[in-house]
Amino acid sequence: MATRFERADSAMTPAEEPLPRQVQGFIVLLALLQALALWVVWVGVDSDWPLLGDLGTRVCWYTLVLAVPTAMALSVQRLDDARFWQNATLVGLVFLALGAWAARAATGAPGLEASAVLTPFAISMAAALFVAGPFLQCRQAHGRWSAPYPELFAHAWQNLLTVLVAGVFTGICWAVLGLWAGLFKLIGVEFFADLFTDTAFAYLATGLFGGLGVLVGRSQARPVQVMRRLLIAIFTGLFPLLAAIAVLFVVTLPFTGLAPLWGTASAATVLMSLLVAMVVFANAVYQDGDEPAPYPRLLRLVAAAGLVVLPVFAVLALMALGLRVGQYGWSVERIWAGIAAAILTLHAFGYAWAALDRRGRWLARVESVNVTAALAGLLLVLLANSPVLDPQRISATSQAQRLLDGRTSAEDFDTVYLRFRSGRAGYAALQELAQAPQVTANPDLAGRIERALLQTTRYPSWGGHRRAGDDVAASAALLPGSVPVIGPEPGAGWWDAMAAGDLDSAGCGQPGSECVAIVRDLDGDGVSDVLLCHLGVDHTVHCRVHAFDNAVWRDVAPLVLFDDGTRTLPDALRRGELKLIPRRWPDLEVAGQRSGIEDPSAEPTD
Repeated sequence: MATRFERADSAMTPAEEPLPRQVQGFIVLLALLQALALWVVWVGVDSDWPLLGDLGTRVCWYTLVLAVPTAMALSVQRLDDARFWQNATLVGLVFLALGAWAARAATGAPGLEASAVLTPFAISMAAALFVAGPFLQCRQAHGRWSAPYPELFAHAWQNLLTVLVAGVFTGICWAVLGLWAGLFKLIGVEFFADLFTDTAFAYLATGLFGGLGVLVGRSQARPVQVMRRLLIAIFTGLFPLLAAIAVLFVVTLPFTGLAPLWGTASAATVLMSLLVAMVVFANAVYQDGDEPAPYPRLLRLVAAAGLVVLPVFAVLALMALGLRVGQYGWSVERIWAGIAAAILTLHAFGYAWAALDRRGRWLARVESVNVTAALAGLLLVLLANSPVLDPQRISATSQAQRLLDGRTSAEDFDTVYLRFRSGRAGYAALQELAQAPQVTANPDLAGRIERALLQTTRYPSWGGHRRAGDDVAASAALLPGSVPVIGPEPGAGWWDAMAAGDLDSAGCGQPGSECVAIVRDLDGDGVSDVLLCHLGVDHTVHCRVHAFDNAVWRDVAPLVLFDDGTRTLPDALRRGELKLIPRRWPDLEVAGQRSGIEDPSAEPTD
């Protein structure tokens, strides 16, 4: 076994070569400049700089700053290597173009949830950079894209472990700084605590620690190889068990049927998780293929059987995903799940093919499968982050078409998803739907879509999250008659207090808001109070309780209610169906301290 590991490690000759001193300094300087560039963005946003105030500019900036220096730090061998600079330029151009498209998709309408677009973009592009890295490094070393599989394998592991080492090193350094600051605080010296928590210091120190961590990971080859051996040993020991679990599951399926599987909401996720684990463990066992399988014949048969049944998991995952798409249509999340399922399906059938091959080395075909799947996955990810396979456009078109052809009822149609969580494409699709005959013929649906288009934020500002300027403007829009009142008219001065911004409007009065004011004596003091509720277009209702005390209206408390998606809650509030349920147990006060009695087993009293 030791010989096998030694041969595998011998492929990592680029990592074992000592880095020239100027290259070591370049890596640390690169990390510092990367941190400085990120800090500049933070300052620009905090200072309202015109250029950096635009989300699109920031997305492009972050994409370049995070991707290009990272790729350079992991691959640099010589500063006079033209292919190194060519690779860096290629990464910069590709990532800048795709970042610009992601920025466009996440902007273009007020209130869009940029994270719904940018989170999958960031995760997928990080994965793409990891997959492309070994190919770029092999081109840098040999001047061609094709490379021996052991070299690709070595670069992939080296890059992964270097990033892990850099993360651990950075964490340890910050722990030391925290101890430093804590010790001096014990004697009343706050200088170091203030320094270490300063934003500029935090950015630059993190960059310095990260650069030193990358340097440690790349220059200390033997400790990194020890980490690799440890991980591979763990995966090698557990692989037969994981394979046996996979076989046992497939054998059990004919007795249980597929109904229990389809009855869960997580079938595709669990099945794909098993596929990911099998792919990772199988690669750890095979490594670069220098030696035969490290198992006796029986365990090797179990491992091979586990690989042979992988297509069953892939097909079941695709079926589970297909059922969800058939029920609810495409969403951004399901599109990315479909891309992941497609890549895993290629692995599953390829690994089964490799396990059934009895000629030559054990699992030798895994090499061609891995290279093919890596390139296919890289292509899919790049296309999905471009106009070609734009997930936001595909999901928006799918959801809109399901409404138009009747597969989604007007009551179940999710206006929030298109308005806020599908980027620019979802907003445009909702605008087109507002003009469709099927929508204009349904006043309730047309009103919901119109209100959604008018809204500038998904959630109204309320309570501790109020935005003063927005609230004053929203409150000023609440004139008598602008909000339906259930019960008698609010007491004298309530409308004036709302218009003056003295009371929290719960987002009522903002564009697209739908609210109701219920006037009741809520606390039993003989004076009517007001429950002002923002019904919203989502499954959350935000309310504020206003009370008239000592001839002055004041805010009492916020109230949040959750609908089950059937909109029964907003409808009940529109009818004023509000039931007051007194507490059975009073609050107790002892020596000036007040505490409530909570009886979880008690039924509410009428």
